[in-house]
Amino acid sequence: MSKVHPSAIVDPKAELDSTVEVGPYSIIGPDVRIGAGTVVGPHVVIEGHTTIGRDNRIFQFASLGAAPQDKKWAGEPTRLEIGDRNTIREFCTFNLGTVQDAGVTRLGDDNWMSAYTHLAHDCQVGSNTIFSNNAQLAGHVHVGDWAILSGYCGVHQFCKIGAHAFIGMYTSLTQDVPPFVLVSGNPAEAHGVNIEGLKRRGFTREQINAIRTAYKTIYRSGLTLEEAKARLAEEEAAAGDAAQHIRALRDFLDNASRGIVR
Repeated sequence: MSKVHPSAIVDPKAELDSTVEVGPYSIIGPDVRIGAGTVVGPHVVIEGHTTIGRDNRIFQFASLGAAPQDKKWAGEPTRLEIGDRNTIREFCTFNLGTVQDAGVTRLGDDNWMSAYTHLAHDCQVGSNTIFSNNAQLAGHVHVGDWAILSGYCGVHQFCKIGAHAFIGMYTSLTQDVPPFVLVSGNPAEAHGVNIEGLKRRGFTREQINAIRTAYKTIYRSGLTLEEAKARLAEEEAAAGDAAQHIRALRDFLDNASRGIVR
């Protein structure tokens, strides 16, 4: 049997692995599934069609799977999916998706979600990200792997943040941020490549230099974005083991939905 505190309310239809722990006064709804080793702290509410993977740590007062803050939502059985080994700190709020999008809000694996972070409906967050206190995503935002969002930054709906990007404290983000790029400010401005983050993740000097060259092509060359994308194709062909990273940058630019911070 799961280790459920006597004061917690767990619906009999909820599916909890036998190793799940649930703290005092937490509430878990009928359509919730929680995987092995996950610890739910006190005063947590988990509702909706919510699936949570293995070995997550959910701290007190979090609200997961509540109805989307979207007036169009009419009670459809949309979902929240949380992967494995995530740390979800106090007062985090992750909402269900909507039928106007994929119908699911997703959080991947090994993410660190600090206190008061918000994932609105239909957000898609990858793995190994860090959200500092009060980082807030509006609806339909996509965040790539290893991205870092600093405290009190706010992200406009439908924005995309590329892998390994870094968003500075108090940033107001209304456009897409390409992979590897460091942005900050209100309005947001690009301030180079997230070099320290890339070093920590084992990128080689050659790979980092190729990414820096690509950044200069986009931001410092005076080229239009279309001209810069054409030059990036040439740089990719000569990038050796960095080619995959330049290709990821090109693919992001091709699919940017709100224009990029530039």
